[in-house]
Amino acid sequence: MAKFTFNMPDVGEGVAEAEIVEWHVKAGDLVEEDQHLVDVMTDKATIDIESPVAGKVLEVAGEIGETIAVGAMLLVIEVEGEASANEAEAAAERIEDEMSDADGADAAPVPAAVAERIEVENPDASDADDAIAAGPKPAPAPSPAPAPTPEPKAEAKVLASPAVRKRAKDLGIDLAEVRPAEDGRVRHGDLDQFLAYNSQRGFSPAGAVRADEEIRVIGLRKRIAQNMAASKRHIPHFTYVEECDVTALEALRADLNANRGSRPKLTLLPLLITAFCRLVPDFPMINARYDDEAGVVTRAGSVHLGMATQTDAGLMVPVIRDAQARNLWQLASEIARLAEAARNGSAKSEELSGSTLTVTSLGPLGGVATTPVINRPEVAIIGPNRIVERPMFVPDGQGGERIEKRKLMNISISCDHRVVDGYDAARFVQEVKRLIETPVLLLQD
Repeated sequence: MAKFTFNMPDVGEGVAEAEIVEWHVKAGDLVEEDQHLVDVMTDKATIDIESPVAGKVLEVAGEIGETIAVGAMLLVIEVEGEASANEAEAAAERIEDEMSDADGADAAPVPAAVAERIEVENPDASDADDAIAAGPKPAPAPSPAPAPTPEPKAEAKVLASPAVRKRAKDLGIDLAEVRPAEDGRVRHGDLDQFLAYNSQRGFSPAGAVRADEEIRVIGLRKRIAQNMAASKRHIPHFTYVEECDVTALEALRADLNANRGSRPKLTLLPLLITAFCRLVPDFPMINARYDDEAGVVTRAGSVHLGMATQTDAGLMVPVIRDAQARNLWQLASEIARLAEAARNGSAKSEELSGSTLTVTSLGPLGGVATTPVINRPEVAIIGPNRIVERPMFVPDGQGGERIEKRKLMNISISCDHRVVDGYDAARFVQEVKRLIETPVLLLQD
């Protein structure tokens, strides 16, 4: 019997270390050649490492979340005979060569993190499929001692709104037993207090006490945390928000979809991307990358658009290459393809890097306005928000105005103030507003 030390292989592109994400074996396990041993994460991808030899695992290096250097001991395997140990060495070298050649192309992807983490982000600004999962509700405060039961009141004399009366009826509460906090009118807060004080009478509080839970920040979530912290630490952000009337844009989208034939269905995002790409030549500092260590800003000649996408593993940013060279239908197809690749883990590393500008959206969950975090080393990120219908004053064609229901959407842009001035960011968004409020301009050559 001989001991074979399997060291962390070199995965190429100057990677010096990797984080242990998940062990698939432990000391004492018998493993076969090419068996999946461990998942590690580099700055570029999550990589599956396989065993170069069959044998018994004697020792593994490190716990989940720890970092291991390339060339350091990964695990020790007991093999039969010295010849087997030599064969294992050769197999290990073969695996390292294959991993280096593959350059992470078939590995699970790692994003360039982006956007405020409210989030999920959905590349489709009109699709609710990627809504953010709400976190657990906080545990309620301990119920105080029961309060003295108030003097009964005649139901007819209790002041309360219809909504409060309906809620009390649904809960089986006699409003005459509820003591209002002010001005004699029972409000929802008074019902809440009544429920808390009278839980022993069968009125249970809404929440349930849950035990604290500790979750280690590892893998993709750790990368996101590091990238977000670096972006906020190094970049002086500012955010500009403008309201846009997208009534005509949504009507155009509906017409295009009604006559699309076999082409993919258009969401709002391809139309917005088209607007961004038309304006970038006039605002080159928006589509740029800043190397703050070298003090160099690179204005990109093409728009490689990062598209923030929520996945089960966390936020990823697949990149639409040369977005300015694609028409609406091509953009729609590429958006769908990249989003699916990111979610199912098939996106390649080159599809998750090299973006020059990023768009991030929560779709119908987008809220009134967002302040997205820049995808470093880019200098700007654009965030379309939720479309809402509100009354607006519009020209009546006779020199006056009339009130009309319109579809409105806010567009947020966060910029690196070292590179982009507030005036330029505002001008860019105002031009975006002009294009999407007159959407026929998006279709002209």
